[in-house]
Amino acid sequence: MRFLTFSSKDAARRAGVLSRDGTKVLCLPCAQKHFGDAGIPASMLEIVQKGDAILPAVHTLLEKAEADAGRRAFLPLDQATIHAPYNNPPRNIFCVGLNYHAHALEFEQTNDPSKAVPKFPIIFTKPNTAIADPDTAIDGHFAESESYDYEVELAVIIGRTGKNISAEKAWEYVFGYSIINDLSARDLQKRTSQWFSGKCLDESAPFGPYLVHKSAVPDPQNLDLRCSINGELRQDSNTKLMIFDIPAIIVSLSKGSTLVAGDIIATGTCPGVGMGFTPPKFLKRGDTIEMTIQHMGTLRNTIR
Repeated sequence: MRFLTFSSKDAARRAGVLSRDGTKVLCLPCAQKHFGDAGIPASMLEIVQKGDAILPAVHTLLEKAEADAGRRAFLPLDQATIHAPYNNPPRNIFCVGLNYHAHALEFEQTNDPSKAVPKFPIIFTKPNTAIADPDTAIDGHFAESESYDYEVELAVIIGRTGKNISAEKAWEYVFGYSIINDLSARDLQKRTSQWFSGKCLDESAPFGPYLVHKSAVPDPQNLDLRCSINGELRQDSNTKLMIFDIPAIIVSLSKGSTLVAGDIIATGTCPGVGMGFTPPKFLKRGDTIEMTIQHMGTLRNTIR
């Protein structure tokens, strides 16, 4: 099941799900108006916070809507404006740094894994003001940085609150997945040992287009992920190559600290970022960034 937040020319942002054929959006508030209140919240964050328990009601509503000859609760996908699944997570976005071997080497500019590959997950955060919608023009921050860079990442969405979560139970705390672009001002990032200033810029975390429930992702540790700039393939890897897998990340983040439903975790990027080329290929005004992860769709933005 692929959830999304969308608007149309006639209505403001609402939560929805894609039809089974992927051509239409089921407006969840509209469907409940036509087919009976199923107790499904109006916002995507509230749906995530309900957790897996909300799925049967959504499935039932989708079945009723697809059986409706008038298709009263559907909107053609090409008439919908898709937004980030939500832009008000309960805390900052949790991000994992240097989580693919080859990217760690290109970031540290060395061929020596002992100097580049972390022994423990490197965690930093991005504020919610970094979240940006798919298919929008985003700030290139040319006044602040001369080396603005792209990073395709699998986003993990937490659906249950928990603390000191074991690796064996970690998957139970996942609601679903999405795509996030961890845009990074490399010059600001490398000024200090703390990365926040290079990662926190407004619109530096485009997010979406869909929030895919975990039941629709056969193996999150075997997903192809790619990033193209103006049609040129730059990043091409697979989540099986993570240094720290998703359970290990959840274990690390929840050790002595509570993860809450709605938390977003960006799991790190693969090699092929702009700083890894000689000379570097940093973002320029007018560039189009396209990021695709299996089952997740494509996250597309342009730089203004």
